[in-house]
Amino acid sequence: MTPTRLAFGAGVLSAIGVYVLIVGTLLTDHEWWPPGDRTPAYYCHWTLVGVFDVALLVTATLDWGVWGLPRPVAFAGGVLALLGTAVFVWGARTMRSAETMGVTGALYTDGPYAYTRNPQYAGMIVGVSGFALAVDSAAVAVLAAAHVGWVLLLPRAEEPHLRAEFGEEYERYAARVPRFVGLRTLSDVEDDQLPH
Repeated sequence: MTPTRLAFGAGVLSAIGVYVLIVGTLLTDHEWWPPGDRTPAYYCHWTLVGVFDVALLVTATLDWGVWGLPRPVAFAGGVLALLGTAVFVWGARTMRSAETMGVTGALYTDGPYAYTRNPQYAGMIVGVSGFALAVDSAAVAVLAAAHVGWVLLLPRAEEPHLRAEFGEEYERYAARVPRFVGLRTLSDVEDDQLPH
């Protein structure tokens, strides 16, 4: 087995593990995501994500440029990767805490969270998609698609926890701000205009 296939396989297996945790949360009463505090679910999730991230980077290094995309597409991918990373960092810096990794804490509604309930996830989606284009690798594109898929599922696993934790405050926030982006992202709805 070649190093590229080994790295790609590790990425696929770790992505499957992440999907099992998320789908397990969605379909059962067990809350694997968000893990709440530094529980076994927390360590399991972040170990799988760490393996995936290393596998993605190794695959990208070993398979760079073999897909044959036109240079403008790869350049646009680089721009998207930088843009997505900037949005992710903005969302993470707004929290400035372990909450960025799923530990229970406060409800953030300002900064980037005033435009999207999930700025870090939105940044990840744009960033990893752009990265796949910039790297110009079909294997990286497959791993990126797996990553985007689980990021799209994460908010669905988190929202019942947030509703239980913050109640009406979260309901008003969710009514005002979209899960990712949308028409409400660009509108300026005041809190007193929301249904109570």
